[in-house]
Amino acid sequence: MKEISVSLLSADFANLEREIRICEAGGADYLHMDVMDGRFVPNITFGGAVTKAAARVSSLPLDVHLMIAEPDLRIEDFVTDTTRYIVVHQEACLHLERTLRFIKSLGVGCGVALNPATHPSTLDYVLDVADQILVMTVNPGFGAQKFIASAVEKVRVFDKLRAERGYAYKIAVDGGVNLSTIAGVSAAGADILIAGSAVFGADEPAAMIGMLKEAADANAR
Repeated sequence: MKEISVSLLSADFANLEREIRICEAGGADYLHMDVMDGRFVPNITFGGAVTKAAARVSSLPLDVHLMIAEPDLRIEDFVTDTTRYIVVHQEACLHLERTLRFIKSLGVGCGVALNPATHPSTLDYVLDVADQILVMTVNPGFGAQKFIASAVEKVRVFDKLRAERGYAYKIAVDGGVNLSTIAGVSAAGADILIAGSAVFGADEPAAMIGMLKEAADANAR
């Protein structure tokens, strides 16, 4: 079964608890927390306080995506009772393996994200450590961007490596995921499909989560 992680980046921040309840009602598997610092990406969203607030009002697992410079200085701010993954960017980590092992030491699954222009081979020596590989299908920083189709091949690469080497990481896809694009990434081997504007921009957001799940599962290998 494919999993849907709903990005709160596209939610109404003035009514965040209401938006989280919509995610619960729709059967979301995770709440995706897009953390941006205005340095690594050209946007600022929220930090540990909002992440902890989300954990207080919902039992849904948190999938925390740190789009920040020097993530090692802030990782512990995002550890909550419901944090399932903390994902850092390969491009932001000088000592990536050490950062991933530090996340694991906190009792949280560790993940690493790749920007669209970053080659999969840059993760070759941490694939045995990572619990999640996040393939960016847009350039990070803003929601509602156009899906970069060439990223689908990157998903296939990580799926092939996982099968050949017996790795256990999950493959996530973030950016431009909607009913038109979800089939391709699901068929390529993605396990976690991250959607924001497709959900909160729909007339019936909770129903859209279910539709995305159905479309993903229908194209699962």
